[in-house]
Amino acid sequence: MSDDLLSRFDVLLVDLDGTLYAGPSAVPGAVEAIATAQDRGVRTSYVTNNASRRPSDVAAHLAELGFPATTEDVRTSSQAGAAMLAAQLPEGARVLVVGTSALAEEVTRRGLRVVDSADDADAVVQGHSPDTGWRNLAEATLAIRQGALWVATNVDPTLPTDRGPMPGNGSMVGVVRIASGAEPQVAGKPAPTLIQEALRASGRERGLVVGDRLDTDIEGGNAAGLPTLVVLTGVSTPREVLEAHESQRPTYLGANLGALFQPAEDLAPGSRDGWAVGDDLVLSGEGDDLDDLDALRALCAVHWAAGGGAARVRAEGDAARAAVDRLGLA
Repeated sequence: MSDDLLSRFDVLLVDLDGTLYAGPSAVPGAVEAIATAQDRGVRTSYVTNNASRRPSDVAAHLAELGFPATTEDVRTSSQAGAAMLAAQLPEGARVLVVGTSALAEEVTRRGLRVVDSADDADAVVQGHSPDTGWRNLAEATLAIRQGALWVATNVDPTLPTDRGPMPGNGSMVGVVRIASGAEPQVAGKPAPTLIQEALRASGRERGLVVGDRLDTDIEGGNAAGLPTLVVLTGVSTPREVLEAHESQRPTYLGANLGALFQPAEDLAPGSRDGWAVGDDLVLSGEGDDLDDLDALRALCAVHWAAGGGAARVRAEGDAARAAVDRLGLA
């Protein structure tokens, strides 16, 4: 067995948008990485905060892009949200669903009954739908003010689209939060429930959480007590990694899913041959072929040990200046 990061795990709990694909296309190398993991006996669980699509639809989309995916491999926040409701409500309890038919189906599958009136609701579950309007939010607000249990599938403030970020479920949840004065239970990342459900459903024990967002994927993996790998193919930037709150700091840092086939110790933040980080985050090094991410890993180790927060990086020497520029840390 190869002595690389992948060899330490038996299941990958992988985010979708920004990690496996960007818009209509797979991230370069992602299909090959997941296929290689499968060939080596490491299962992939596709874990998404998007509650608007059925697991079968997500699996079909992944398969079209070339990923080895079945419905059983997909875990959505709609599944986690429905499971959270079922754990707290008796069978047949009435649930007002603010979201798509995919979310309603998961609620029904758990033995609960979908209703459309606040007057009949024992609980409210809220997930993303492009068709959510004022009347839906108003009905949810009334139900919650009357004492209904409230579960949000996720609280992502934005939803990535090919035209740029659009309002996500978290923005709609914010409306109900303000109107009701209540706080929802959250099923999706960064809460640990979705990731824990995915690990349980995989039947495996040694999971690695992989994603491109510190505030959902990495924080969620950390909250679930699992090792995490952030890849820089989507939302989070090198500066955000360097300045990350302790709850959002990844175990490993990679450029893309090719990191799975690198030695684990090479991916962890720490000192690196060829780079030196001095007081006040002064980076120095020699050689044009030094790995920029090694510079970032070295910077993270020093900055995090000092408490983290906002960072001002300075560079000494041409190689260090070039690396800092490429990383967007200048």
